[in-house]
Amino acid sequence: MKKSDFLYRELLYGVLEQKKTAFTQLSLSQTLGISLSTANLALRPLGKIGAVSIGHMGFRVTDAEKIAVYWSGRRNLAGDVIYKTRADLQVSEIEKNMPDGTIYAAYSAYRLRFNDVPADYSEVYAYAGFPVLEELRLRFPPRKGPPNVFVLASDPHLSRLCLDGISPLGQVYADLWNLGEWYATDFLRALRERLAW
Repeated sequence: MKKSDFLYRELLYGVLEQKKTAFTQLSLSQTLGISLSTANLALRPLGKIGAVSIGHMGFRVTDAEKIAVYWSGRRNLAGDVIYKTRADLQVSEIEKNMPDGTIYAAYSAYRLRFNDVPADYSEVYAYAGFPVLEELRLRFPPRKGPPNVFVLASDPHLSRLCLDGISPLGQVYADLWNLGEWYATDFLRALRERLAW
């Protein structure tokens, strides 16, 4: 993910999960370890589309949905895949066999977060760093066939925003948006309803 992606996710986390709308570029740049100029550059297009209102001492999020849609359109989920394989197991068994330190994404994150499944799904997406990736490779070794286990590169900020190993809502939205399976649309529609968008 790009540094601007960290900022968009942080804003969505603040609005959707902490119920806050006021931010400063300085606090975001310090939290994310990015420069003020990077923060300002990332905010500029959000101001142009009316997603944020930028003032002298900070800014206010005015439309979180626009941030989610903007970020989702820029996101390159396929570029974050660091491992994929086939596991001849039910999705629930794949999820149960994920090692500690795995962060559930997309369909699994939605199911675990809301205890709901808008449609049957057959792929498991999860974020992991290097030590967890090695364990994932042992539990789900390389196999021929259409992959159904996808490991995405984690980043230094994601685990801070997770709840019980589940991706934050903004991340789930952007990830679902970028998936091509037909049922991704059903999950995305259900998430939008839960967010009242």
